[in-house]
Amino acid sequence: SMPYRYLDNVATADVAFEAWGDTPEEMFAAAADAAMNVMVGDLDTITPRTKRIIELQDDDIELLLFRFLQEFLFYKDAEQLLVRSTKIEITATEEKFYLRAEAVGETLDPGKHDLVVDVKAVTMHRFSVAQSQGRWLASVILDI
Repeated sequence: SMPYRYLDNVATADVAFEAWGDTPEEMFAAAADAAMNVMVGDLDTITPRTKRIIELQDDDIELLLFRFLQEFLFYKDAEQLLVRSTKIEITATEEKFYLRAEAVGETLDPGKHDLVVDVKAVTMHRFSVAQSQGRWLASVILDI
């Protein structure tokens, strides 16, 4: 089973989900897949043909995830690229979190990719990252 689930939406113009993992990296990967799965019905149709490196830093892990998810929308909008994140490394110092990730995928092809809805933005509304009982949990709402 996939490490995320969709929540009944509160408003019509958004999609809410929770994503989780045993590590921050697993949670980040699950959240990215959940966001992409809103747009593309079958993630397995995204072939890893091209690679992008995502490097981010922030003093807040919530904002780090928020900006990480924004990268996936940026690639879709700016480059017509659908990407999934494979390798994610998050390191922390006393004042900052650093993320380096590989995002792999291919150019959007309506004939190949089952496009469901177009996600316009990640919103800060009820956005959260929590750690409980050794598990990391993100709550995210996307504007569609």
